[in-house]
Amino acid sequence: MLIEELSKQSCLELLCRTRLGRLACAQGTQPYVVPFYFACDNNYIYSFSTLGKKIEWMRANSLVCVEADEVVSPQNWMSVIVLGRYEELPDTPEWLTERAAAFRLLRREAMWWEPAYAKTAIHDGVRSLEPVFYRIHIDEITGHRATREPTPDIRLSTIQLLRRWLVAKDFAAIAWRA
Repeated sequence: MLIEELSKQSCLELLCRTRLGRLACAQGTQPYVVPFYFACDNNYIYSFSTLGKKIEWMRANSLVCVEADEVVSPQNWMSVIVLGRYEELPDTPEWLTERAAAFRLLRREAMWWEPAYAKTAIHDGVRSLEPVFYRIHIDEITGHRATREPTPDIRLSTIQLLRRWLVAKDFAAIAWRA
């Protein structure tokens, strides 16, 4: 298996075609990781939730980490890590444009709102369904890709392959004349 580093552009492309990732936040020394649905555009990751531990913790500490991946097999995968900052998009006139952009991006996926908006019983109570739109500013992005190690012929440069083809062609011409 060969593991290669991804370019920033390849990392962003993976984020743009992936909808499910993991979001990590922290309070004090305690990390908290949850799956979440998102949409990526420019230098932001947009998402939606309801009030709960994740939103409370991100309000208190805006530094977050996002992981997203595509796994075809144990030897064929891509993974991206984002270090960024949580920014809430409040339901106020000055944030209307940003909230509308988040809504447009997120609604491209059918039922995008369902995981966050599902009725959830918590310790004999019911979680608040107040909607919270937010985005994560991408401060740093890195990624890796695993592929099967190429065979020796695949590793040959174009010039080496061309030379082999020309030699084989010349040999075939000589053999045909004989």
